[in-house]
Amino acid sequence: MENRKAGKSSPASRVDRAISFAAALVVTGAAVAIFTAAQQVPDKLKPPANEAPVVQVHAKGDQIYVCKADADKYAWTLKAPEAQLYDKDGKQWGKHFAGPSWESNDGSRVTGKAVANEPSPDADSIPWLLVTVVGRSGDGILSRVTSIQRVNTKGGKAPAAGCDGAHAGQELRVGYSADYVFYAPK
Repeated sequence: MENRKAGKSSPASRVDRAISFAAALVVTGAAVAIFTAAQQVPDKLKPPANEAPVVQVHAKGDQIYVCKADADKYAWTLKAPEAQLYDKDGKQWGKHFAGPSWESNDGSRVTGKAVANEPSPDADSIPWLLVTVVGRSGDGILSRVTSIQRVNTKGGKAPAAGCDGAHAGQELRVGYSADYVFYAPK
């Protein structure tokens, strides 16, 4: 008690204040990280101003390529993505597959068409995209979605070599991860 009257705090209250300060730094750091990530999305990949985020999920899976000839040149051509989608708690939320299509566990589904792309900041990763929804089904969370961003990509890029006449028609899976942000009208 004498410590409090003299303006001094007990060791326990100093620990409590230190923990509170550390927690505030973590929250502030998280907010700055989220704000910074949002700032890093190029303008051409931003959805129309009348749209707001509905949900963000994390994808982990493969980009599937096929070795094809175009004229006399062979190259790995994207066949389809195949990935599981996870919510912020790491629970399976849905899947991403050919179309390109995204389907939530609630049965709602959208199919899109890329309208803009930007190279990933990671040179060994597939580009970031803005996708416009061209088809939908179901009454769940994706039923109102009109735009999708693919950001924070890691991996998934087709190799520069290995596709030639001897490998024509061969499929290749390249692991990737990305974040997908789904937008709907406000």
